[in-house]
Amino acid sequence: MSIANADRKHSKKRDAILERIRSTTSHPGAQWVYDQLKSDIPGLSLATVYRNINLFRREGSVISVGVVDGEERFDGRVAPHPHFVCDCCGRVIDYDAPELPAEFSKIMENLKNLSHTQDGFVIDYRKTVFSGLCAECVHKQVKTTA
Repeated sequence: MSIANADRKHSKKRDAILERIRSTTSHPGAQWVYDQLKSDIPGLSLATVYRNINLFRREGSVISVGVVDGEERFDGRVAPHPHFVCDCCGRVIDYDAPELPAEFSKIMENLKNLSHTQDGFVIDYRKTVFSGLCAECVHKQVKTTA
């Protein structure tokens, strides 16, 4: 269940945390957000960052990409879109590749239109995460084996 954004009080800390998540495409974890803001916001704690990120998730202002290298990572781009996670360096990348097979695109389109399944589930969100090696890690592996 989402909380209406207008129903919560705004604060300098809360607004800065949300803006920092939305201002990057690196899909940060709470620790990164805290490290980025702590020098500019006196009294900011890591617990405050976690608490506000959880609030943003409940209200739909950010989404969780999942746990990467032991840390939950977040995205300020909340419209459903695929992600790619590098198994080597842990980078999380928005994967809006038009070269996805037509069959995959058709499945995703069908899922968008599906609200109830024959098993009684109600689908309200989907998450697609691909994993493998990013271009930089592939390049490093090629250089070390050459």
